[in-house]
Amino acid sequence: MLLALLVWQAGGAQAASMSDQRAGPPDWAGDLRPIPADAWSRDRAAHLLERAGFGGPPQEINQLATLTPQQAVERLVNYHTIANDHLPPFDESNIFDPPVEPFPKSRVEAVRIARANGEAMGVTIKPGGDRPLQPVVNRFFYWLRADYLEVRRAAQWWANRMLTTRRPLEEKLALFWHGHFATSDAKLRDYRKSLNQLALFHEHGSGSFRDLLIGVAKDPAMLVYLDAGENIKGSPNENFGREILELFTMGVGNYTETDIREAARAFTGWTNDGLRFVVKPKLHDDGHKTFLGRSGNFDGVEIIDIILEQEVTARFIAAKLYRYFVHDDPSVELIAELGKRFQEGGYDIGDLLRTIFLSRDFYSPPAYATQIKSPVHLVVSTYRKLGLSEIPGVPDFNTVTRSLGQELFHPPNVAGWEGGRSWVTPALLLERGNFAREVLFPDIANFQPPDQRMPELNRKVAVKITQGYEISQATIERGPEMQMGAMDAGVSDNAMDGEVMAEVSMFNQMAGADEDFNTRYGSTHGWMEAFRRVKPIPRRAAQLSLTDMATAAGLQTSAEVVEYFAARLLRVPLGTDERRALIDFLSQELGTDEIGPALSYLEEPLRLLVHLIMSTPAYQLG
Repeated sequence: MLLALLVWQAGGAQAASMSDQRAGPPDWAGDLRPIPADAWSRDRAAHLLERAGFGGPPQEINQLATLTPQQAVERLVNYHTIANDHLPPFDESNIFDPPVEPFPKSRVEAVRIARANGEAMGVTIKPGGDRPLQPVVNRFFYWLRADYLEVRRAAQWWANRMLTTRRPLEEKLALFWHGHFATSDAKLRDYRKSLNQLALFHEHGSGSFRDLLIGVAKDPAMLVYLDAGENIKGSPNENFGREILELFTMGVGNYTETDIREAARAFTGWTNDGLRFVVKPKLHDDGHKTFLGRSGNFDGVEIIDIILEQEVTARFIAAKLYRYFVHDDPSVELIAELGKRFQEGGYDIGDLLRTIFLSRDFYSPPAYATQIKSPVHLVVSTYRKLGLSEIPGVPDFNTVTRSLGQELFHPPNVAGWEGGRSWVTPALLLERGNFAREVLFPDIANFQPPDQRMPELNRKVAVKITQGYEISQATIERGPEMQMGAMDAGVSDNAMDGEVMAEVSMFNQMAGADEDFNTRYGSTHGWMEAFRRVKPIPRRAAQLSLTDMATAAGLQTSAEVVEYFAARLLRVPLGTDERRALIDFLSQELGTDEIGPALSYLEEPLRLLVHLIMSTPAYQLG
């Protein structure tokens, strides 16, 4: 890492200034006219693939470069015409037991239901003996743990889709909508709802925004996440009514509190029965409503149509898509024009993206190699550029992306991920460098699969259970208890705050005083049963040979090797000093500046070189 820091200091500024050499002229900024055919190049094809997907190996870029700009954009945007049947469906572990649904909001709620009804989640209270409520508590923790593990598998599966798809824009859009219509499995606690929502994004991600918005409003994941079951006639819950205006369509300042309340009334009675959308007429408010200056007996779909009539809606969505695919600082005039075209085009997402990707603006200096890669983009694009055919199990995909600030199926809140500069604090830059090292130099001997290892407290309890011993209250440390209580409450570690911690502490104190069950036994039994039923994630390191890449490319000198891997991995050209430092480093590691004499030991020096390239600030830009 020390040499990497020196390389950053030596060449970072020069590399940033050289990025304009590949971009179009400055007057292309803000120009929505199509890029001229004679301005198309391999590097601009690489820029398009980086933004409309996750980058790719040289052969994919070369294929796009042989097309015209119009053909290249159409190939990416009109992806439904491309066969993608090599992608396997999600291989479920069959962990779901129908009586689990509706799943209680907490362990306390599960116990309350069991005491009131004599059973909960399909498990009856024991008629006698010790801890009559223990089977109910065991079942509660089983589903929490099993869903947690299955969602990790689902994220690994989705990452493999991103890596191996022939439709990169389909996955890039699904990731965008996942952050825009953010729902977290930490609250859903049902991997099936998360996967069904992802399928909705795959189906409608590039189609009609109206169809997508209606689909989301009826989606069980969103209905559960924003408490639709509590939105009833006479007592509307304003969560969805507020978020559809503030975050999903119009933005702050373009509606009133009255509009929120009236929208909430229109969505009353919209709820779900498991994975099905249902409307409960008796709970729907069919009274007169006034919304955004319009009056009538509106339902949810009519509210959505009124929202789409507003010019600000088209501008808001166009601006968010632009910032995701182009850069963070579009002009007011540019967004106004994109919004106008978006609305006049019937909110066709694909048509808007065609305009953006073909525009001169998209290839102008402000848009070119200036975007900080999100953690998921960083990881997936790394594996694509290295030519991998599967997401490695070592390092763990979920652990890496979470440590970098983005965990699939777990947005931090309903606003999604902030993105942009929030991805790169000094600590996160160090983590990004550590990820690169874990890919190239995996510590397989000491790797412990996080999906096959229960927390320390539960391991201790598991040993005692299998030995038939009793656990005394005095052996329970408060710290790990709080961690387990957090999972009891359905809250991920990085989402816990003081209020949640206090609530979790109260839950555990209540459990310790109640001899009808033992929370810690339940947590441990839950882990043990979940491990038994959930299929493990395959674990092997990245299967790649940098030596094979170098020899296949016919590289003969250290300078050629540096140029090759920099071009393959970076969107920002190397600065002169940076390039020289890397060449000198490789020559020193090889003991020569010629590749031929070093072929028998070439792999490790190449991995050290690539680690340095992937640790630079330039590698964080796409």
